[in-house]
Formats: sequence, C-alpha cells, structure tokens
Amino acid sequence: VQLVESGGGLVQPGGSLRLSCAASGFTFSSYVMSWYRQAPGKERDLVAGITSGGGSTDYTDSVKGRFTISRDNAKNTVYLQMNSLKPEDTAVYYCNAAFSRGWDTRTYWGQGTQVTVSS
Repeated sequence: VQLVESGGGLVQPGGSLRLSCAASGFTFSSYVMSWYRQAPGKERDLVAGITSGGGSTDYTDSVKGRFTISRDNAKNTVYLQMNSLKPEDTAVYYCNAAFSRGWDTRTYWGQGTQVTVSS
C-alpha cells in the first residue's frame, strides 16, 4: 500500500497550490479519502474529506470557501486545491485513506508534503 503526496512548496500569502495524492495497493474507490495537516508543535487535524464515490465532501471551518477536495477514481488520485492561502495554512499535509465495513477497518497514511505560506 502506498499513498504518495506531491505538490507542496513555498507560496506567498494569497497564492494557490494543488496537492495530489496517488494511491496504490488497495481498492481506492472503496475508501473515504481525507487530507490532514500538522503544524509544528500542534496536533494533526482533519482539513477535508471526500466519500468513496466523490458525491460528498466536508471541510474544517477555517478552509471552507478556499480549499476544494476532489478525487479521480480512474487515476486512484485525490486532490486538494488550495486558494487564498494564509500563513496559518503552513503545515505538513498528509493524505489519509479510510475503510470501514463491520469489523473490518483499515486506514493508511502518506508521508506528507510541506506547505509553507510566507512572504
């Protein structure tokens, strides 16, 4: 199983980045996919999530209207479009895959990609 994030980097306030997470080794279309982030000295927090079929999304309040999560099940990839970035968005961003059916629960994490918002 692999989740490989890409697209992080340094961007000025007000700028945009698009994160990608390429998945392999599991049935991607059966998993809820999420993006989390962890700033230095803070806990890892949920940023956005999308259901397995892509029909429903949810966001933490601080990114609503600025971030958009999407997925392409044909490409086994989930995306996070981040617009109007703020310095407080600076963090390591992690991709997460989660599956639950009865007693069968599974979760996988990527290695993270650094996003730095600074002038």
